[in-house]
Amino acid sequence: MKQASRLFSFKAEGLVEKDVSSLNVRRRLPAYRNGWSILSFIIVILILIPNVTILFNFFTEKAENWGHITEYILPDLLKNTGLLIAFTGLLTIIIGTSLAWLISAYDFPLKKFFKWALILPLAIPPYIAGYTYNGILNYTGVIQTTLRNTWGIEVEQKYFDILNLPGAVFIFTLFLYPYVYTITRAFLANQSASLIENARLLGGSPLEVFFRVVLPVSRGAVVGGVSLVLLEVLNDYGVVQYFGVPTFSTAIFQTWFGMNDLNSAIKLSATLMFIVFSILILEKLLRGRKKYAATTAKARPLRAIPLSGGRGWAAFSYCLAIFLLGFLIPLIQLVDWMFLTFEKVASSEFLTLIWNSLFVSLTGALLIVFFAVIIGNFARTHQSRLSKSAAKVTILGYSIPGAVIAVGISTVFIDLDSGLSRFYERTGVESRLFLSTSLVILISSYIIRFLAIGYNSVESGFDKIGNKYTEASRMLGMNMTKTFFKVDVRMLRAPLISGFLLAFIEIIKELPLTLILRPFNFGTLSTNSFKYASDEQIHEAALSSLIIVLISAAAVFIFHQVLEKESN
Repeated sequence: MKQASRLFSFKAEGLVEKDVSSLNVRRRLPAYRNGWSILSFIIVILILIPNVTILFNFFTEKAENWGHITEYILPDLLKNTGLLIAFTGLLTIIIGTSLAWLISAYDFPLKKFFKWALILPLAIPPYIAGYTYNGILNYTGVIQTTLRNTWGIEVEQKYFDILNLPGAVFIFTLFLYPYVYTITRAFLANQSASLIENARLLGGSPLEVFFRVVLPVSRGAVVGGVSLVLLEVLNDYGVVQYFGVPTFSTAIFQTWFGMNDLNSAIKLSATLMFIVFSILILEKLLRGRKKYAATTAKARPLRAIPLSGGRGWAAFSYCLAIFLLGFLIPLIQLVDWMFLTFEKVASSEFLTLIWNSLFVSLTGALLIVFFAVIIGNFARTHQSRLSKSAAKVTILGYSIPGAVIAVGISTVFIDLDSGLSRFYERTGVESRLFLSTSLVILISSYIIRFLAIGYNSVESGFDKIGNKYTEASRMLGMNMTKTFFKVDVRMLRAPLISGFLLAFIEIIKELPLTLILRPFNFGTLSTNSFKYASDEQIHEAALSSLIIVLISAAAVFIFHQVLEKESN
């Protein structure tokens, strides 16, 4: 910022005089002549290849078991998937928007704490939450044990059984609602208070104001948040596999590894991609073309109304109940199980799991931010259809479930290894699937899957700083790369940190990609938790699960602090 202001002062004082015609010529050069654009196109092509491969093979490859799958399995997959996304979407909208409205519009006990604490359920991966709640509610869990031993009450297990579709909806709702809550709260915090205050002056009750003013105005934010929830549900493998709910993710795993039929897995993946694209199109339609803007430039944020007496404690109780169910109760249970099995699980091999998780998460997050900066800077400096298309492609990976990306990228890397087979023979490489069985394919899949997270953060940072400092630097003779490192990057610290933290959290929690693409004998905290839980050793899964939760919670807290500092 200081260097940019110096550039302006130099120009104003006449200390620097430069013919800008050469700059204008550079601006008129085609986009492909710029190094940033070339790198952007390379990244975009690498993202597109696995997904295009799946769609191409869907129409060209013959699958041995595809007829059986379409007749007997596909109807159940569509039914279960539809019910999961319908009920999870509805419940997350109810919880997320109501919490966002309470936090934005009212004051009540511990509101400042709940403002960031209600984001913490994102730190617990749904599959870990599923294992934990099943352990709490089953016959040997703390609830039934307490009822039997303390009060002598015997209950039927069916009333506590959550290993079914409603139980999966319960888990997804509690641990994914923060997507709706955070996006909607951020939107409401920036809205002018005049709309809501006028509705109140006209005699609208709190419920009328919420349903007739707040919801219509924040429709775009709510739809955006719930679309992320639905994409996470479609991506999940751990919860649906453990709960015994057949979905596309479980079917892809079973077809690929159980039936050894990669072509049928590709066709299932392509079908799931069509469903994802349908959801994205529906999202655009639900957002509509209506836009709301303040009628005055002097828009002020919403002023919180103090809630006293029973109303204040009711709001407090509601937030506390969600926080307890979505974070504190499973955290306490994990801590208890961790102490029971710590000596059995903790070992030098476990330290290796921690190192593996941190290594792939840090490496993946750094590369994601690096690639996001390249595409973001290209899209900002070249206002063209090509640059806009490159930016939109980054969202594609996050829209595609992990199991689908794993199928696509495996197909590409296997073909790549086949093409490099002669090179491997000359260089003495033993494995003919050198790249397909290395960390390269795993980290590449992370980049494809989560590049959108880093890009959205970087893009928001570029939008905030604008182009004026960059243009001043270019007019004074600096090329684009020097301008970026000496001017832009200093003003992008908060967005870069935010993008890195979000990508890091997602990678350390990721399960489907890691299960499929990890090298032989390479384990992470997430795969270790899944392995123990699948073997019905839930207590042993606690230590690795707890470390994931604590690392993610710390990253969520830092991310919240960065956002608060940036907004103040």
